[in-house]
Amino acid sequence: MAFASILDNLPLEKSDTVRSFSALIASKDNAELDSLAGRARALTRQHFGRTMRLFAPLYLSNECINSCRYCGFSRENPILRVTLSVGEVVKEARHLAAIGFRQLLLVAGEHPKFVSRDYLAECVRALRDDFSSISIEVAPMETEEYIPVVEAGAEGLVVYQETYNRVIYDQLHLTGPKKDFGWRLACPERGYEAGFRRLGIGALFGLAPWREEAIALAAHVEYLLKRCWKSSLTVSVPRLRPAAGEFRPRFPMNDRDLVHLVCALRVTFPQVGIVLSTREPAALRDLLVKIGITMMSAGSHTEPGGYTGQGREKVHRTVRGRIMPPDVSPTEACSRRDALPRVQDSPRRVPPEDDPNGIATAQFEIGDPRSPQEIAAILRRNGIEPIWKDWDAALMER
Repeated sequence: MAFASILDNLPLEKSDTVRSFSALIASKDNAELDSLAGRARALTRQHFGRTMRLFAPLYLSNECINSCRYCGFSRENPILRVTLSVGEVVKEARHLAAIGFRQLLLVAGEHPKFVSRDYLAECVRALRDDFSSISIEVAPMETEEYIPVVEAGAEGLVVYQETYNRVIYDQLHLTGPKKDFGWRLACPERGYEAGFRRLGIGALFGLAPWREEAIALAAHVEYLLKRCWKSSLTVSVPRLRPAAGEFRPRFPMNDRDLVHLVCALRVTFPQVGIVLSTREPAALRDLLVKIGITMMSAGSHTEPGGYTGQGREKVHRTVRGRIMPPDVSPTEACSRRDALPRVQDSPRRVPPEDDPNGIATAQFEIGDPRSPQEIAAILRRNGIEPIWKDWDAALMER
């Protein structure tokens, strides 16, 4: 049975695992949540030891063909965009390698003209000698399109459904290939068939009621553990962050609820990795690494060229997919294109809108700006060993 059918039947029929998970995320008082956190902490230590995998996202492009109401990269937003050349990607990656990273996540907006199968494969080939683990988080593809990327050296595929609520999904995804809910939902399985040895899924919390979203996510985890059993699985629990477009979540998730969710996921799926990004504030990240998180990013930038300024001379502003002349202000551009609302860019990551030499616009604001070295030091003070490398292709050689 395809997962789409399981998802549609969830309100009426749940597996024993999902029913147990549903009970774990039911409202709890502080004492009950403390007890759940204790169980989660013990299971994390049992299955993962006192370790934390560290990775860095490397943004290749913020061009996008989709109109998604919540995303800073949405085609509708009049933002500064750029796509890095392979050489520029290598320069960004070398900066991360010098810091110590050996695990990369290549991220891009969803635009096939700028980020194609061949471009991704070329990027991976250029990086594979310096990075033991390369994953991609890009537009969903056919299995046949993934195969050359895997053969080039990519081992991981990350794809978030964003929301598992079909009605809300349709309301938030206005145009573009991403509007196809089922196509995205089946993406991890296509990646599995192509040979990715790591699969990562998640939901973007804030788009739908968090408990409803969490139940669907848990059902998806259970399904993939059975269906894609040759690959390791991770689950991410990102919350919406401020971004271009100024979308406001209808169902905000507070810190306590996020802690509750991480605990429930760990108790239900003891051997599944749980990923935490720099979206979250430092204090909350420091708490969650003690409870159930097993993989985290550090020192992240969410704009292409953010680490070393690569691509700066090619940055351009687009409005609804059209490149605007450099002498046209965002307000004038919007009036030319049906009066799009002016974007309030992030003051920390994004330069003034009239700066023609500025870096590209970030996907969202970072919550934890600490450097990788600071994160590693804090982990060690808490008795957790930061793991920069946990895999090498040589292990598979005969």
